[in-house]
Amino acid sequence: MRLQRSPALAAVLILITCVCAFYTTAAINIPLEIEQLPTITAQPPSSLIAFPFDESFPMTCEAKGNPRPEFRWTKNGQEFNHSVDPRLMKEENSGTFVIPNNGNLTEYQGTYRCYASNTLGTAVSQDVEFIVSNEPKFPKETLDPVKVDEGQPFILKCDPPTGIPPLQIYWMTISMQHIEQDERVSVGLNGDLYFSHAMEKDSRTDYCCFASFPRIRTIVQKTAMSVHVKPTIAILERRPSLLTPPGVQSEKQLVKGDDLELECIPGGIPTPKVEWAKMGLELPDGAEVENHGKLLIIPRADQKDSGKYMCKAKNPLGEAVHYFTVTVEEPPEWVSEPRSQLSMIGTDVLIKCSARGTPEPSITWRVNGVPLKDSPAANRRIFDDTIIIRNAKASDSAVYQCEASNRHGSLLSNANIMIRNLPPMILTKDGEGYFAVESRGVTLHCNAFSSPPSTITWSKEDSSETVEGSRFKIHDNGSLEISRAEKSDAGQYTCLAKNTEGSSNIDAMLYVKDATRIVVTPEDQQILKGSEAQLSCLAEYDESFSHDFELVWEKDDIELSFNDTVNLRYFVEDSVLHIVNVSHGDQGVYRCVARTPVDQDEASALLMVLDVPDAPENLVLSEHRGRSVKLTWIPGDDHNSSITDFIIEYEENKWEMGKWRELLRVSRNQNSAVLRLHGHVEYRFRVYGVNSVGAGPPSKPTEMYRTPPAAPDKNPENIKIEGHLPHEMDINWEPLLPIEHNGPGLEYKVSYRRQDVEEEWTEHTVKRHSFVVKNTPTFVPYEIKVQTKNNQGWGPEPRIVSGYSGEDFPSTAPDDVAVEVMNSSVVKVTWTPVHKDKLRGHLGGYRINWWRLRSLVDSKKRHGDKHMLTFPGDRNHATVPGLTPFSEYSLIVMTFNGRGNGPGSHPINFKTPEGVPEKNPVFRVTDVQRHSVSLTWTPPSEPNGILTGYLLEYQLVNGTEEVGALQTIDINNPKTSKWVLRDLEPLSKYKLYLRSCTTKGCGPVVSEECTTDLETSLASVHGGISTQGWFIGLMCAIALLTLIVLIACFVNRNKGGKYSVKEKEDLHPDVESQGMNDDTFCEYSDNDEKPLKGSQHSLSREIKAGDSGDSLVDYGDEDAQFNEDGSFIGEYGPRKEKRVSAEIKAPVQTPA
Repeated sequence: MRLQRSPALAAVLILITCVCAFYTTAAINIPLEIEQLPTITAQPPSSLIAFPFDESFPMTCEAKGNPRPEFRWTKNGQEFNHSVDPRLMKEENSGTFVIPNNGNLTEYQGTYRCYASNTLGTAVSQDVEFIVSNEPKFPKETLDPVKVDEGQPFILKCDPPTGIPPLQIYWMTISMQHIEQDERVSVGLNGDLYFSHAMEKDSRTDYCCFASFPRIRTIVQKTAMSVHVKPTIAILERRPSLLTPPGVQSEKQLVKGDDLELECIPGGIPTPKVEWAKMGLELPDGAEVENHGKLLIIPRADQKDSGKYMCKAKNPLGEAVHYFTVTVEEPPEWVSEPRSQLSMIGTDVLIKCSARGTPEPSITWRVNGVPLKDSPAANRRIFDDTIIIRNAKASDSAVYQCEASNRHGSLLSNANIMIRNLPPMILTKDGEGYFAVESRGVTLHCNAFSSPPSTITWSKEDSSETVEGSRFKIHDNGSLEISRAEKSDAGQYTCLAKNTEGSSNIDAMLYVKDATRIVVTPEDQQILKGSEAQLSCLAEYDESFSHDFELVWEKDDIELSFNDTVNLRYFVEDSVLHIVNVSHGDQGVYRCVARTPVDQDEASALLMVLDVPDAPENLVLSEHRGRSVKLTWIPGDDHNSSITDFIIEYEENKWEMGKWRELLRVSRNQNSAVLRLHGHVEYRFRVYGVNSVGAGPPSKPTEMYRTPPAAPDKNPENIKIEGHLPHEMDINWEPLLPIEHNGPGLEYKVSYRRQDVEEEWTEHTVKRHSFVVKNTPTFVPYEIKVQTKNNQGWGPEPRIVSGYSGEDFPSTAPDDVAVEVMNSSVVKVTWTPVHKDKLRGHLGGYRINWWRLRSLVDSKKRHGDKHMLTFPGDRNHATVPGLTPFSEYSLIVMTFNGRGNGPGSHPINFKTPEGVPEKNPVFRVTDVQRHSVSLTWTPPSEPNGILTGYLLEYQLVNGTEEVGALQTIDINNPKTSKWVLRDLEPLSKYKLYLRSCTTKGCGPVVSEECTTDLETSLASVHGGISTQGWFIGLMCAIALLTLIVLIACFVNRNKGGKYSVKEKEDLHPDVESQGMNDDTFCEYSDNDEKPLKGSQHSLSREIKAGDSGDSLVDYGDEDAQFNEDGSFIGEYGPRKEKRVSAEIKAPVQTPA
């Protein structure tokens, strides 16, 4: 029913619209607890094709509502009771049924619609067409042969059967060979095969049209057709004509989104060319021309592609034209789709439905599935595309259907119109707890349903006042949003929903927690394969979540599990992810997620695994040109480290089979190289890449490549001319490697001649790599060249090298040899060089021989070892170091060449001046007392002059950083070898220094350390230990031993008492047996002579100075000899007993 709109009516409609907008809601979602109209939730597609290979075909229809909806179906507009058909499968409380593919489906073919109804109304699904596909078949027929004159156009009809699109046409022979298509022969959109003009080669008896239906997996074949082309004597040219489409003009209609396809297939001789144009405009962007120019395609056409198009077929005799009028139409599309509404009783309700399309869609209204005219209502009116329900009542609740349709399709929409007054119903659970993170937002929900809509307020902690502030916002859906939550926001909140019908409220509890934050983030890493990667991740979080916090690791968005056997190489320790034995599969993005029940933080890092390059692949040899070939390859993965070089290696199977050698190195940006090869060799090649990590594995070898034999490419290198004998010249060279022979029969041609002399080359051919020229003058220059040859020919022209024949010993010695003394150990030697004519060879240099005749300290001559220094090159002077001072030497000078030394010069004698002495080999502390120290030493082995005395120095050190002043004693008697230092501090550490001196100065120092003694009385010792039991026992044992010794001595004295020496020995007991010098605590600084440390103290400390033993002087032998330890060597009559007697005397400041 359509009415003409008046201006007054329009004004009323606008007013009603404003009022309804105030009281209605759109896209309502009513809780199922509330009585409501049915709503379709699932329905079938607009068409359902029964493919023969499908097992069943579901007709879906689901709906919700309160009361629960009941379902019914119509088929082709008639009631269809699917529940009574035993072949159909049904579902409980559902409108869905399933058609099984187990019989004749044709009876189910038709258009279906589902209805879902309850006591309030009925919802309707869209139409669904159930299509049963019949097997497409060509009719069985007998086709007459097509007879055509040569040069005439003709068409072979296909007329494919109908079936489920898409349809694909193929023209082939009985043997399944495609009919070749070109500008003359082509297949049209209708499947026919067009020939622009017949040719004799078109005659055949097996033209077959095949129709393919991919969706039903079927291909059918038409009966083979026969064509006979009758040849003509002369083929006349013809102007173009269009075999399709017929006429001059045609119309083309299509639906928006489909491909526009326009076709012009011409006939004529020569074969016409086809051109396309759009009248008044250029062809649209994306337009394509196919089928040799005969087909114009515009993909996904829309309204702008409508218009007039022209095709023109041309050849030299003329042209043919056809015009297409193209109209792009559209199926219906919603402009204003009706919306479900919940309105209050007594309000006016507007339901608007409008659609567009080409042609313009028609609008059909239904209420509860019944046409509007069959369900009248006094308070309902239609204004064009709008229904108005005035002063709506609860009984006006219904489901309104609006359907827009044109010839290209239809649209159906259900709008649930609910007229109710309802008190608020809060759908959010009461007592819900919310967790917020400090400084972040949180939303507390209060989803309320009511009619009219409720007013929502929020309060906190039983306060009647609404929460206020810039951080608080109540949304239209009732939710309370709190921005930048604070700890003080925690607590209980109350949501109150209120309208004219009543009110309702719920409570919500808010907890505010500290934010979770990652403080140590993982960092990007590049790590070598096989090593261990470590990614750190440390997070801070609210302490209340200590049992709910988790740290999760993800790799490439997949969580890592550490409890299975797959990831044994992954483990986490102290917030660090360890990846052991890293492999290529470990590369990726690792994300650390720190998570609590309320929030989370995450950080990620890229782990790149570095490795040597993979082996290159697909090695191919091409461009074979005898001794060169081109090698190409595909580089392997560089594993995150750019390849710097490719190394090409070769293996040959004749000389060094199984050994690979480098042939060529190319840069990283090359994947091919031309290889220059030797002749008469069978090669295999391989390639490997190098990056910063190292060299990768080699590729698989290529197939064998054999090069033909050729003349040598090179001559020998490193030619050496030597003369081991005076009248011979040895010529040696570095032989060619076997692989460099380039073929069999390698020989060397040796050519030589005197230099600067007009004479011919003397030539010899040898197989070895050396040649000796006999009977040559001594040391004469020659020119030599060596050239290679093999069975294929001579090598390149050799270069000439120069050399000399054999050398002989120099014939004369240097003249005018002189010596200049530089200091006590260095002299400078000068001479006149030997003339080159006397050298008789290559000058090697000069040699100086020298030897020491004697020391000037004594007059005895002794011939020392000879020494020699070599000075290469042509020179007339040299320096001889390392001489002993205060000595007499002799030297000679000679020259030498490659053969050997020449005669020596006349010996020259010279003397070195005095120097400073060497260090004293022995310097010891022999006795230490409370205030004095006794010293002994030996003279230097090499005084390097006449000794004038010694320099003795000492200072107090005491083991502290500060040391005492250095005290110096000049000893002017060179024969002095003992000294006593007096007036020293008791129990103090001293550093002692000694140097020997000549008139040139004092030599290197030798040092000693010593600690003075602390005098202790025997009484004080006895007083401390005499009462100890162990001491009493020890004294008894000593008394017993002393008694035994006295008895032994008495017996011994009776046996030899008549000897005066024996008496003296008895009076002066052997001090050495009493532990002489055991009380000395010294350290000798010279590494060669260090006394033992920590030796036990002797009991001689208890002997008083006045009771000391005799000195060695008592024996009356001042020239006595001493052992290395300082002991005296002497004889006492025939008994030959050796004794040492020492005396501990009071120190005096005099020589010892």
